[in-house]
Amino acid sequence: MLSNFTPPAGRVKQTRHTRCYRPDNDGFRRHSSPCLSPPDTLSDWLFNQDSLTRRLVAASAGDFQVQVLSQGFVRPRLSEQQMLGLPAREVALVREVILWGCGQPWVFARSIVPLTTLSGRYRFLRHLGSQPLGELLFNDPTMRRGKFELMQSNISELNTTELNIAKLSLAPTATCALAPETNIWGRRSVFYLSDKPLLVGEFFLPNFTS
Repeated sequence: MLSNFTPPAGRVKQTRHTRCYRPDNDGFRRHSSPCLSPPDTLSDWLFNQDSLTRRLVAASAGDFQVQVLSQGFVRPRLSEQQMLGLPAREVALVREVILWGCGQPWVFARSIVPLTTLSGRYRFLRHLGSQPLGELLFNDPTMRRGKFELMQSNISELNTTELNIAKLSLAPTATCALAPETNIWGRRSVFYLSDKPLLVGEFFLPNFTS
């Protein structure tokens, strides 16, 4: 979708609005300052505060769909627990999806919704199905968003889940082949609905930047 994609060449200092993190065996760890600078072709997508769902729908001229990979109550990764302030052994609703545009896997998204957030008016989050979560978040008048954290890694560094997701780019419908040095960029942030938190991570797959 995006043209002239190149791996990041320089480094920049973190802003007060963004931190960086990288995968490890436990999930993600925060990356110390300074962090890598994303390529120009992805910067707007990584830092934009608007609904990613709406932007993808527009970019695909409506040829957009959500594929649910998994959803269930499991223990979040360590850094996810820390961002949400969850006890070490507490489970949360973890949902993983692929956002497809123009017949290509564009974005892998992972959301973590604490049990306390799933109460009251937000019980419906248990039953989203293929409905985009972003559509619901940005239609909620109480929604506010925390700071972004960025991730940059290559295929060889990704943990099992993200590696398998990224390999979707090798599917017959995809246009990109993956090499071990292929760069994956992502972001995550905590949303608050009526002050109840949930974490959303979004990872741009190679087909999106091809």
